[in-house]
Amino acid sequence: MPAFSLACSPFPVPCSLFPVPCSLFTIHYSLFTIHYSPPMPFKIGGTEIPPQTRQHLELPVARLPTQTPISLPVTVIRGPEDGPILWVSAAIHGDEINGVEIVRRLMDLVTPESLQGTLIMVPIVNVFGFIEQSRYLPDRRDLNRSFPGSSRGSLASRLASLFMKEVVSQSTHGIDLHTASDHRVNLPQIRANLEDAETHRCAIAFGAPVVIHSTTRDGSLRQAATKQGIPVLLYEAGEALRFNPQAIELGVEGVLRVMAALGMYDNPPNATPVPPVEAHKTQWMRSPQGGILLLEVELGQSVQKREKLGMIVDVFGNIRAKVKAPCDGIIIGMTQNPLVNQGDGIVHLARFPNLLG
Repeated sequence: MPAFSLACSPFPVPCSLFPVPCSLFTIHYSLFTIHYSPPMPFKIGGTEIPPQTRQHLELPVARLPTQTPISLPVTVIRGPEDGPILWVSAAIHGDEINGVEIVRRLMDLVTPESLQGTLIMVPIVNVFGFIEQSRYLPDRRDLNRSFPGSSRGSLASRLASLFMKEVVSQSTHGIDLHTASDHRVNLPQIRANLEDAETHRCAIAFGAPVVIHSTTRDGSLRQAATKQGIPVLLYEAGEALRFNPQAIELGVEGVLRVMAALGMYDNPPNATPVPPVEAHKTQWMRSPQGGILLLEVELGQSVQKREKLGMIVDVFGNIRAKVKAPCDGIIIGMTQNPLVNQGDGIVHLARFPNLLG
């Protein structure tokens, strides 16, 4: 129902005194006053999104050398009343496709009738990279180092500028969906500024196994949105160019939990049985030398300092180095490529001093 306020006397008021509501009115009777506030106008790309509707939009970005038009796909679901405006975006890196499936499932689950506020979903931000199954744009720029962008800049800068103008600037909160980079895999985790109370509240509500305090990088979407005062969660889970069922399911449930925490959605999944673990530091373990990596640990495993995680062997099977944990922590990421050079990142740990006792 549209928001309204009613002031009346303690005496009964006949129902016949209530007229049919119109779009905007204030009616004065001797006994009461009604103030009716309709939902505010909401537009993306020049298209108005009426209350209690769903709209699929394609915002023009550029043309390929073949003159094929490339557009930014956006789905907007608007509830009957105003409320928080949450954006959910995926594939800023074109090969990180778990988020594409997360957004598709959200489109099926969320209806205008079930929503308080507005949900903006962008299943593919880096359309160029998605087409090429690449992390980057055609000029090898990283879109997530190109924000806030410029309408007169490079292709990456122009796409970033469009996204900021049409999506971010209209939102109150954001969730950006990612996976690990090529040949790596990540444990489902939230990265966010945990020093901000609202961001921290949303991060815990999401329900990922690990929540990491993370500063923003120059040129990132999260940095640009944060500068506009918008709380943003970055969800990392799974690997590039793969659908990881667990990562996708947890991502869908996490977004719905955040929506519930914001008062946007009344039917969220149950809270996770184990509350998230918070970390304020992470550390990549680097390969001490080149060779064939044989890891003996799994994602999500708790390890202690100096615990053996695996070894590096040569082509004859000789052990060249043992890989040991530099600190107590939880494994939140690891390489999927057993062929390593000296200095390659092989295991990513969220640091927890004295985690196991």
